[in-house]
Amino acid sequence: MSAELQELAAKAWVYGFPLVFDLDQVNRFVAEGMGSLDAAPFNTFGHARTLAGPRDTFVSVNNDTIYSIAQIDLAHGPQLLRVPDSGGAYYVLQFVDAWTNNFAYVGKRATGTAAGRFLLTGPEWSGEVPDGATRIAFPTAVGTIIGRWACDGEADLERVKELQSALTLEPVGDQEPAQGLPAPDPNVPEELRFWEKLRVYSQAYPPAAQDLVAQQAFAPLGLLETGPSPYLEAPPDLASVLTAGAEAGHQSLVTALKSGAGGAVVNGWQLMYHAFDYNDDFFEVGTLDSPEWRIEDRSKALGLRAGAAMAGLWGNHGYEAAYAPIYHDSEGNELSGEHDYTLTFAPTPPVDAFWSITMYDLPEFFLVDNPIDRYSIGDRTPGLIFADDGSLTITLSTVAPADPAARANWLPTPAAGFRPLLRMYSPKAEVFDGTFEIPPFVRTR
Repeated sequence: MSAELQELAAKAWVYGFPLVFDLDQVNRFVAEGMGSLDAAPFNTFGHARTLAGPRDTFVSVNNDTIYSIAQIDLAHGPQLLRVPDSGGAYYVLQFVDAWTNNFAYVGKRATGTAAGRFLLTGPEWSGEVPDGATRIAFPTAVGTIIGRWACDGEADLERVKELQSALTLEPVGDQEPAQGLPAPDPNVPEELRFWEKLRVYSQAYPPAAQDLVAQQAFAPLGLLETGPSPYLEAPPDLASVLTAGAEAGHQSLVTALKSGAGGAVVNGWQLMYHAFDYNDDFFEVGTLDSPEWRIEDRSKALGLRAGAAMAGLWGNHGYEAAYAPIYHDSEGNELSGEHDYTLTFAPTPPVDAFWSITMYDLPEFFLVDNPIDRYSIGDRTPGLIFADDGSLTITLSTVAPADPAARANWLPTPAAGFRPLLRMYSPKAEVFDGTFEIPPFVRTR
């Protein structure tokens, strides 16, 4: 086995993982749905009617907002998106292309909360934009809109449902039905199926021009071949290289995520405020095209893109929502349900919208089932007890605390390893300039 070729395969796996993982989820949402989100065809919104719970098996799904998600296919023409007036309430529609680039935002921070119309167009589209509409150009013919509506619990659900019902998509002009994703050859052996998907998808949805150079280098792996799949009867040496490269690429990504993926680490928290800055090419409405929100080193950007997909697919740019995951306590030990912890905020995170800490299991990053149905805790959690000095101490444990105050502020953990995630929606400047410091997890048992 050529060591150089295996190294190339590992690099190609990291490069292509976001595309394959993303489009696997696109197919899933169209064919099966996800937990509280029923399946919805292309160019149609599927709406969750409750906050996400353990049956919503999606990587790092949030428990703060109600989701409205649409898979978009613009191969046959544009779609007209209508958004309602939210009456000043927070919401965001995030636009993601097939390579997981966040390329547009509509919502309170980006465009305000008044009603609006947006023309969604595919690559190489030309035509007239309807009066009163704003064009949003998709870098790839297929993409995803992830809508998040702020919801203050059960009593607020009806308000959110009314907004969801007023969120619509409709084709512009006569169009054939959406064609959906191209089908990789189903007869390719399971261990090589990732490579077949990457080959087919990368040709159907070309990346940004600057990434084509990197993609061309993967020719020895068969990824540039057109027509019948080269993996149906791949030579044993090539099959071994691809299998070993995939394992090496996957392991390198897991290791990078646990170590902070090259970002700053403060009190064990990985400050992933710039984990979604890898888009360097496509800036539509609501995005910030400025140096502090771009990554100059393209190789680093592609690695971050893969890590962001694995640990937080469809996450926002930091200026929309800042994320900080944590794997270790104040002593550097991995977090585990075998122990109890406290986390004391003094002050609480500075935001213009809201903040939360959500509990996830490992290695899937799914929500954790628990006896009180509490999957996150934050500034909108009812009944929290603050100390006289205004600080907030959260208890994290498998078993409910006996102390009433600790129980009021309890976030249940799984019995095994876990990884919480702090989200700060519409974060203030103190989050980014270091004025606000996230406190450590302190083991108490």
